[in-house]
Formats: sequence, C-alpha cells, structure tokens
Amino acid sequence: MTRPKAKSPGQSAVETRYLIMPHQANPHGTAFGGVIMAWIDMVAGMAAQRHCGKEVVTAGIDSLAFKEPIGIGDHVLLRASVNYVSRSSMEVGVRVTREDPYTAEEVVATSAHLTFVALDEDKKPTLAPPIQPETDAEKRRYANAKLRVQARKELLGKISRRQSTDAE
Repeated sequence: MTRPKAKSPGQSAVETRYLIMPHQANPHGTAFGGVIMAWIDMVAGMAAQRHCGKEVVTAGIDSLAFKEPIGIGDHVLLRASVNYVSRSSMEVGVRVTREDPYTAEEVVATSAHLTFVALDEDKKPTLAPPIQPETDAEKRRYANAKLRVQARKELLGKISRRQSTDAE
C-alpha cells in the first residue's frame, strides 16, 4: 500500500464556535468539563478526518488542561489542527478560547492533545498522509508533538515492564 500524499496542518484545520447555555453549566454558572471535552473530541475528530480523508477513531486524550472557567453566555472558539502523524495515528491539538461576546476579549480556557487512528473500509488501521508543517507555528507544534509521542511510548514501555514484573 502506498502512503498518501503529505498535507499541511492548515489543509485540515477546523475552527468552530459555540455559546454556553444554562443547561451546559454547573451550579456555579460555568461550563461542565464534559461538555467542553465532547466538543474537543468532535472538532479534533473532524480535523483528523479532513487530514486523512477516512474514518477515524479516538485512541486517546494525552492531555487536557482546564485553565480558565467558561461562563454562561460566553462564546467558545475551538481550533483544531493535526500536529503530528506516524503510520496510522495522528496527534491533533485543540485550543479552546473563551470570548466575551460584548468586548471580544479572548482568553485561552482549555487545551488538549488527542490521538486518532485512521481506519480503512474494514475498520482496520490504515496509513494516514504524512504531515508537512509549513509555518513556524506548525513546525513548533510538530516538534512538541514528536516529543509527546516519544514520552508516551517511553511511559507505556515502563508501565508494561512494571506490570510484567508484578505478575511474577
């Protein structure tokens, strides 16, 4: 199977907006984390699909950091882009920005890194197009994602070795 042609992160980037409504908030008037997480997964999945032109599944959420609360009535801007591609998996970064609808003041509220796997018609992992970062920001995100992928593999290896020792 030949590998598909490389794409830049900008070719598959996704941006969307939501408005926090009362039913999406807790008793403190701030957005439920689960609502934000669902939106993150959705927008990241769209970016991964756009990148590979295939069905994708979420394989994991590497990091999710809630930095600032998002209140009822705030606008929520989600930006997702593919940062790194290995064989069939892709790391997608998502930045969630809280925007005041009256002043247009923006604050980064949440960020996340998710891993998706490209699937073929039989729902088996398949080759994803390589990523070709072009801008300085894309190159920085690629380098950082590469470090996260390495760290994740090392951690999983340590855990696996420790679990095999526990079984003895």
